Amino acid sequence: MPVNIVFASHHNTLKTAPYLLEALIQRRSQFLLEQINRSESTVSVVLMDDASMTDYNQQYRSKSGPTNVLSFPTVEGQHDMDQVLPDELAHDELGDILISVETAQREAQKKGISLHQRLTELLIHGLLHLIGYDHEISDEQAESMFSREKELFDFIQHHYARRKKMPQLTINVDHIATIRQARGGTEPDPVLAAGICELAGAKGIVVHLREDRRHIQDRDVRLLRQTLKTRLNLEMANVKEIVEIALEIQPDMITLVPEKRKELTTEGGLDVMNNKKKLFKTIRKMTKAGIPVSIFIDPDAAQVAAAQEVGATYVELHTGRYCDAENEQERDKEFHLIEQTAELAFEKGLRVNAGHGLDYRTTTRIAGIPGIEELSIGHAVIARSAFVGLDQAVREMQACIDQARQ
Repeated sequence: MPVNIVFASHHNTLKTAPYLLEALIQRRSQFLLEQINRSESTVSVVLMDDASMTDYNQQYRSKSGPTNVLSFPTVEGQHDMDQVLPDELAHDELGDILISVETAQREAQKKGISLHQRLTELLIHGLLHLIGYDHEISDEQAESMFSREKELFDFIQHHYARRKKMPQLTINVDHIATIRQARGGTEPDPVLAAGICELAGAKGIVVHLREDRRHIQDRDVRLLRQTLKTRLNLEMANVKEIVEIALEIQPDMITLVPEKRKELTTEGGLDVMNNKKKLFKTIRKMTKAGIPVSIFIDPDAAQVAAAQEVGATYVELHTGRYCDAENEQERDKEFHLIEQTAELAFEKGLRVNAGHGLDYRTTTRIAGIPGIEELSIGHAVIARSAFVGLDQAVREMQACIDQARQ
């Protein structure tokens, strides 16, 4: 493996940190090696806490406290900048890059960027040191290194340019049907509600056709398919009856979700890792029919990898734990996990949506995460509509998303 990720901390906590995705760092490091013509070279990226970095900083630089990044070439001055290497040198060991994750996290927060974006900047700096750049030798060298750092970072930013588009708002109208089913009548009609949502600016409608038909009915899905001007996203369990209905109705996309009879609402993400065979079979049917498939998952790197393996087009990241957090520290932790998982999914070629539990207080921050294309929001909008009307409730939620642009 050209890139070795090593965790070194006094309390051995970094490797299990939920906000730190090893797979993402691995892919980003390999991408950078390719850009500096070292795709076959080996480099070790050592992720440390401040205490461990302080020890190295004192030992090798005679400086107290932690620094953000240190580089240790295998052979001092072994290469001349980043020239293309001859074949006999293409498989060399470049050296080690030591990064304090705790320092990087503080710097990321100060700059208003994600942790992994800051880690990318530090990886670039460290790699350039390994191939011969040294900003401490002279002003000319410093300018040359700064210019190359900017060039590499700008290239990466361009590579991920399509991640910057703001997500679209899709409205789940299940709870309109829940009110209707409470009396067993025909009002309020979720099909009519969907039309109002579209007129108010929603870019799609989401409905969950459950096996027990507790709210949305077959009739609703069929009429929505015929009348919607935007997109119909059919949430569904991976069961034969509903799969056959989806293949017949042909929604614009489906989202596979876990489903329990006694749950009030979907309680968590689908376990893709332990259901690969069944999911692959269904996704293959949908793909053959031209229906894109999203899988509703918890923000977890392993589930992202499994979703890619079974052929999903999208993942929808479960935002419930973020929304239900009891304090700001817990909410920040869950937010960063969603942020990094969205970044990882994007890099794996998956399209990314998000939803569950989002309301008028929690939506803006999620909407600002690069790479998320759609936000699925239902209960908060329907609840708000009881006071201000459905049209106004949708427009207010759209305003929350628009705030992420500012």
